[in-house]
Amino acid sequence: MLAAAAAAPGFMPDDEGHALYEAARAVAVDGPLLEVGSWMGKSALYLAAAAVERGRQVVTVDHHRGSEEHQPGWEYHDPSLVDPRVGRVDTLPGFRGTIATAGAEDVVVAVVTRSEVLAPLWATPLALLFLDGSHTEESARRDQDAWVGKLAVGGTLAVHDVFPDPADGGQAPFGVYQRVLASGEFTELPGTGSLRVLRRDR
Repeated sequence: MLAAAAAAPGFMPDDEGHALYEAARAVAVDGPLLEVGSWMGKSALYLAAAAVERGRQVVTVDHHRGSEEHQPGWEYHDPSLVDPRVGRVDTLPGFRGTIATAGAEDVVVAVVTRSEVLAPLWATPLALLFLDGSHTEESARRDQDAWVGKLAVGGTLAVHDVFPDPADGGQAPFGVYQRVLASGEFTELPGTGSLRVLRRDR
């Protein structure tokens, strides 16, 4: 499954994907692994590889309409992903293909909605939470507020695209990382590249 993850379309470098896989493998507490923001399923497969080894499930939450940078006129827009019936980006077919090709359909549970819609309905403590949704300040803070509190004590929080230098990327995930650390409830673990990993202590 790791080979399928490396070959899947997406924006996560392989070294960061392997770091996410290792973080998921190392979680000691019970519970599912939940990903906010899935795109075409690349990172979901890194999580699924760990889930298979540990007997867990992966839940992905994404509306599959693309983030701001994927919309027409923006840097990462791909016209082939626009559903002509509704005139909007739709990454769900690509996501399903990625998961099916890897043989991970029994491991990865896809929930198609905005993360803040699902969060009030979610009660199961999470073993790992991976935040990689929209990178605007408003949406990143909304994902943090909606989901970090659902992480079990001893669970792992992973945040992607954390760039301390604004020249390297947007600052919203970095803000999430800073706020979580400042809460005093987390200890930072070794990360890789733009992936930051933290353990919830209380």
